[in-house]
Amino acid sequence: MLLSMTGFGNASYDSESVHVSSEIKSVNNRYLKLSVRLPDSVARLEADIEKLIRSRVARGSIQVSMRVRFHGGQSEYRIDSDLLRSYQTQLSEIVASDGNRPNLGDLLQLPGVVTQTDLPDDLVNSLWPAVEKCLTEALDHFDDFRQREGESMRQDMERQCEVIETEVRQVALLAPQVVAEYRDKILERVRRLISDAAVSIGENDVIREVALFSDRCDINEEITRLRSHTEQFRRMLSGDSSQGRKLEFIGQEMFREINTTGSKANNVTIALSVVEMKAAIERMREVLQNVE
Repeated sequence: MLLSMTGFGNASYDSESVHVSSEIKSVNNRYLKLSVRLPDSVARLEADIEKLIRSRVARGSIQVSMRVRFHGGQSEYRIDSDLLRSYQTQLSEIVASDGNRPNLGDLLQLPGVVTQTDLPDDLVNSLWPAVEKCLTEALDHFDDFRQREGESMRQDMERQCEVIETEVRQVALLAPQVVAEYRDKILERVRRLISDAAVSIGENDVIREVALFSDRCDINEEITRLRSHTEQFRRMLSGDSSQGRKLEFIGQEMFREINTTGSKANNVTIALSVVEMKAAIERMREVLQNVE
């Protein structure tokens, strides 16, 4: 099961005393990066909120925002009406000459007009069950979103694995021909060189040269390892957990074997297969950038 690092989830929850709403958004990131925006009433719960998120998310840049509204009319903030009237009176006297009156919205932003209210500890402590349920539901929706995206990415990478496997079969069929073609070329060159010269080249000399080339261009080991890596990659795609980093590492190993195959084979048809496999690996890399 693959999980995308891009996701969205939201939820709301009502208890007898409070309404809580939460929203989670994420984009890809090499590591887990959390950004949590909370009202002051639940600021002391930030550590618990982060712990809950980390238990469900392994990688990505996560933005979490929460809002809290009390049913009983309690508020985190209060307006100092005496100070507000004082500001209003002073400003009215200052601007009376030009007929302008101070705007209420501007007055509320003046220092001390809006102050934070100390909520009772028992009320704040009772918030966690509601916050936990709301955040858990948002995380469930968040995971559903990521799973749908992850399934699409899994299918895409399965197709790339099929491309690689098809090309590997073609390369495996062509590999024995590489040595045979080289042997024929060597023999043809020898015939041309000695046709007009009194030179004698023994059969053992040709065999030795072909054997050296055969050792240099033998790609059977690369083919075996590439097939093994591809099988392992497929197993991890269908595993119970999303393992983006391990898939990235296996993809690097697959690319290394493909690159070595192209360098050693010295064959035009094999080179074309290598190009197709490299293109498939590159598409897999792009997808893996967004896998948890």
